[in-house]
Amino acid sequence: MTAHTWWLLLILTVAIAALIYLINSRLRVHPFVALILVSVGTGIAAGEPAAKLAGSIEEGAGGTLGDVGVTLALGAMLGRLLSDSGATDAIARALVARAEPRRLPWLVGAAAFVIGVPMFFEVGLIVLLPLIFSVARRMEEHGGAKGSPYVLLGVPAIASLSTLHGMLPPHPGPLTAMTGLHADLGLTLGVGIVCAVPTVILAGPVYARWIAPRLPDVAPDAELVAQFTGAERQPAPAVGSGAGAPGAQASGDVPRRTGVPTGLAVAAVLVPVVLMLLRTLAETVLDESSGLGAALVFAGEPLVAMLAGFVFALGVTMVGSARSARSGHSGRSGEETRASLTDSLKSIAAILLIIGGGGAFKQVLQDSGIGDAIASAAEGAHINVILLGWLIALLLSLTTGSATVGIVSATGIVAPLIGDGGGLEASLLVVAIGAGSLGLNYVNHAGFWLVKESFGMDLTQATKTQTAVQTLVSVLGLAMALLLSVFA
Repeated sequence: MTAHTWWLLLILTVAIAALIYLINSRLRVHPFVALILVSVGTGIAAGEPAAKLAGSIEEGAGGTLGDVGVTLALGAMLGRLLSDSGATDAIARALVARAEPRRLPWLVGAAAFVIGVPMFFEVGLIVLLPLIFSVARRMEEHGGAKGSPYVLLGVPAIASLSTLHGMLPPHPGPLTAMTGLHADLGLTLGVGIVCAVPTVILAGPVYARWIAPRLPDVAPDAELVAQFTGAERQPAPAVGSGAGAPGAQASGDVPRRTGVPTGLAVAAVLVPVVLMLLRTLAETVLDESSGLGAALVFAGEPLVAMLAGFVFALGVTMVGSARSARSGHSGRSGEETRASLTDSLKSIAAILLIIGGGGAFKQVLQDSGIGDAIASAAEGAHINVILLGWLIALLLSLTTGSATVGIVSATGIVAPLIGDGGGLEASLLVVAIGAGSLGLNYVNHAGFWLVKESFGMDLTQATKTQTAVQTLVSVLGLAMALLLSVFA
């Protein structure tokens, strides 16, 4: 640890403080702009030549967006297609169609887990709200829950959606971390699922059973419930009865026929994940000269896998429209589908910019020598890299209000610690960083307010649900990653 190394570490500390200040101060600088400004300042302070600094920023932003941007755009369009076609609705309702009351939190969590594969947290929750509200309303009528049924069903959905959003590709945060750490896609998916399942169970249905009786007064606004469960949507079946049982349909409700078979809906959601996992299987089992292996490796590339999922979902949309037309309902026109896809891209524009800014920051840290200083300091302090990545992402997400900023910044800081990456440690670090970005989700996060307002909670109730659930997900995700690191 030379004097120059300490100077570079001081620069990094000031850079992080400046990033937090710019985003949280009265200036309210957009995270993308803040990341670029901090990147420039960091490079100059570290002594990187001005001519090279501009190239570092361009290379970092362009390289990261080149790896992640198109995949993320296809993922956003895939999620919108699945929502608009009724595919996600078909999956969710099929899971709860014949459920007993005690199984409903588990089934809602399972529905959110499947639906959350291609969808952002906020989008997935909005898609699931009609189902949650419909089933919770039936539970209220039949006395099937201790405490608030909205909490009992909402908590598992929050746990599943946030876990997938933070810890599994092809979501933008994990995908960005995977790219920055050179982690293997299939291995990251595998360990991510292994870490995600127990995390979702404990932070979802198990915690819901404990917290719901303690929040008996939580209930959304009656008008909001009516809006989400009105005549345009098919009501959920009565609790404990079959879809055709007496009481399964409230009077005056008219079923909404999506025209999407449940099997096709499930396939549309899982196509990208299956292709990515087949790629890993091919790389592990098949010979490099195998034509089948080459085809599976190509099909499992994130860009190709998401494109395949998008095309399949587009076909599902066409099938759904045709079935709706045959049953006397109006299907979606091509113009409506195109307008919906265009709208879906608007929602990710800011995320793409933040990811690009994070890539620029990462590249400047590397080219200016700060990355080497971080590696030297960590080696001397014997800090567990998985714990370090989790902690940095947690603190940056908490202080900036952006999980994406937490992930991309933490990735740039810890990337030098694992060299070329690619092994189990890199994949576990992706999971840990993503988990860290979820913790302590509070009033400076958009997701907190979405949950609070959707379920009609006050600040204390929202803290006991949204903040507590995502912090549980964060801690449990770290614990699982550390447990699996024993085998690294």
